[in-house]
Parts: sequence; structure tokens; C-alpha cells
Amino acid sequence: MDHDGVILPPPHVPPGGHPSPEPGLAERPASRGVVAAWGLWDWGQQTFNTVMLTFVFSVYITSGIAADETSGSAAFSSAQTWAGLLIALLCPVMGRFADRYGRRRRLLGISTFALAAAMASLFWAAPDPSYLTYAVVMMAVASVLSEIASVFYNGMLLQIATPATFGRISGMGWGLGYLGGLVALVACLFLFVLGKDSPNLQPVALFSAAWTAVFCLPLVVAGPDSPHPDGGDRFSFLGAYRDIARHIVGLWRTDRALLHFFVASAIFRDGLGAIFAFAGIIAGGTFGFTSQEVIYLGIAANLVAGAATWGLGRVDDRLGPRLVVVAGLVALIVGCVAIFLSDGKTAFWICAMVISLCVGPVQSASRSMLARMTPLGRENENFGLYATTGRAVSFLAPFAFTVAIAIGGTQRAGILGIVVVLALGLVAFLPLRDVRTEPVRALPVA
Repeated sequence: MDHDGVILPPPHVPPGGHPSPEPGLAERPASRGVVAAWGLWDWGQQTFNTVMLTFVFSVYITSGIAADETSGSAAFSSAQTWAGLLIALLCPVMGRFADRYGRRRRLLGISTFALAAAMASLFWAAPDPSYLTYAVVMMAVASVLSEIASVFYNGMLLQIATPATFGRISGMGWGLGYLGGLVALVACLFLFVLGKDSPNLQPVALFSAAWTAVFCLPLVVAGPDSPHPDGGDRFSFLGAYRDIARHIVGLWRTDRALLHFFVASAIFRDGLGAIFAFAGIIAGGTFGFTSQEVIYLGIAANLVAGAATWGLGRVDDRLGPRLVVVAGLVALIVGCVAIFLSDGKTAFWICAMVISLCVGPVQSASRSMLARMTPLGRENENFGLYATTGRAVSFLAPFAFTVAIAIGGTQRAGILGIVVVLALGLVAFLPLRDVRTEPVRALPVA
């Protein structure tokens, strides 16, 4: 599962004082109803990532619409590469646009229901190769809309939580996203797959669109809003890009270790995203999983990833996030190579569960590492830049997957493209050592 932030200007620090509160930060937690609505948005939107993009509809596109799995996978990954480029160009400035334009709730509603409409349009993607281009293009459009909506969604967190409740409320939304994806997968299994000799997966698009629209609606109606500012300069996309560049130049001068982390984590996080994006496609196309078996795989993978992320948080605190990231990336590379070399569904299941054990902890430890490297008062700026750098290379893994298929001539070869991205991220990350990321040791009792 992926969450974005928005880049905010650095806090004002009075001479000899502490950073003043960021404009727009909540002075007290929002009501339980608003917090619940915020969490339900993640529950509703996650059906795109889990059902449409990973375990059900993407497999239908590459195995049910395309003439063969190899050409289908190449077309799908190529379209997602272009989507990643658009995401990298558009998402970093969307938060700034919301800050300048105001009316964040309206922007969230427009982008959310546009996402639902894009998903619903895939109902007309019939199981015929002539519909392949239409299907992969609309999935790419939905990917872009999903990321744009997430920018506005994550910006609301600053309005419903205080620093004392930020982690708790953010974690609640993340957990509901995992759970919503699982429930949606189970619903698809019973509604469209079980008991059917030849499952018709086109209605899955309408189901996912309705799921998103219904569960995201409460936040669009009752969520916090930001007023439209009076006067002021007109918003400029070029100006927004200049502001982002200033952030990066400032880090080069003052904190190169943090800039190093942003670059390295952007690479390996894109590899992590590719694992989820192409896991179902590879399972169905290369290893012959049926639609029902792919859904079972998705349920198990989400459960394992969620449990591992929760359980290995103590290891992060005790031994430090760097060890978790390095060990996790090594295990992921080994697991992906093992899948490439293996034959049979049993071997794939074992490797997939090992990979699922590592994906969540690496994501969590990466965020933890950034939190340790972030000085007080710079949380919004740094987490916004964390999201921006991730989007800047979001095309890398789909591109590597496409190139590997073109070179190897089979869908299986695409796995090596993901391995290359993970390995590049690991190599970039290994030299990074910073005292701020070391675990805090308890002082001995005198």
C-alpha cells in the first residue's frame, strides 16, 4: 500500500525561540466522527491498489484481455511507466496548489470521484485483445488520479491530528487500508469467482468503483476544509517546481545525509511498489494461478505483511531502522531471484510469503529512519519531500520490468527488472550512516 504528503514551507523560527506552529495545523484532535471518516477514505480507496492494480483486474488484463501474458505484461508495465512520469510531474505541486487555492475538500472530492469513474470505465474492457490498449490506458489514468487524490487526503491529516496524535491517527488509516483491501478481495472472491467455471471479471471494475465512492464519501462530505484565500498571487506550476528545487538545494548545503536518504529510499521504495504491482500478474501469467488462487495469494500476502510490520517494529526500536532496511532488501532480492529460478506454485507461494514478510517492515523502517533524522519543527517539510522524491522515480521499476521483458522475451524475465531496482536501492543506501539513526540506548542505573 503507497501514502503521499505535501511539501510545506519551513516553519518560522523566532530569534532564540522554537519553531512556531505550521499554518493550518490542528490545535486539537478532530472529532471521532471526522477521524473515522478520514480512516474510511483509506479503506475505500485501497480497493484500487489491492483489487484493481495488484491481484484481480491487472491479472484479468494481462491474462484475459491480452493475446498472451508476455505482450499483456509489457503493455501494462509500459502504461504504468507513463503514469509514473505523470505522477512525478503532477503530484509534487498538487499540495501547493491546494494550499494556494484552498477548498481542499472540494479538490479531494473531484479527484476521488474521478478515480471511481476511471475504474468504472474498465467495465467495458471486454476479454478481447482489441481492448488491451484501452484497458492499460484507463488503468494508468486511474493510477494518476489515485495518487493526486492521496495528496489532498494526506494534507487533511494536518487538520485533524496534533503532533501528539499524528502517529496514532495515521496508523489507524494505514491499518484500515490493509483491512479494506482484504475485505474487498474476499468480497470479489465470493461475488465473482467462487462457483463459476469461467469467471467474468468485468463487473469487478464497477464493484471497485462503487466501493471507493461509498466509503470515501463521508470524508468528502464531513472532512475538514480550507478556505479559499482572498487576493494573493496566482498559482504558478513553474514557481512550485522552483520551491521544490530550493528545498533540495538547501539540503545539499545543510544536511547531505538526509538528502542521501531521500535519493536511496526513493529507489528502493519504487522497487517495493513494483512487487505489489506485478505480483498478481506474474502469479497468473508465469505460474498459472487461477483468478481464485491469485485472490487467495493476495489475502495471505496482506495478512503476512501487516503482521510482520506490526511485530518487527520492536526490532526497529531495539536495533535501529538501518538494519531492518538492509536485511529486508537483501531478503527481498533473494526472494525475487528465487521466484525467477523456481517452477511450480508451491515454490512461488513460499517465496511470496517470505517477500511479504519483508515489504511492510522495510516501508515502516524507512519512515522511522526519516523521523529519527528529522529535527523538531521540520516534520512537514521533510515528510513532504519524502513523498516527492518517491514520486520522482515512480516510473523506474515499471520501466525496468518492461525492458527486462523485451530483453528476455518472457514475462518471467520482468522479475529481474524488479531485482535490479531493489539492488540499486540497496547499493545506494548502504553507505548511509548517520548517528541520528542509531537506536536509543537506555542509560545504566547508577
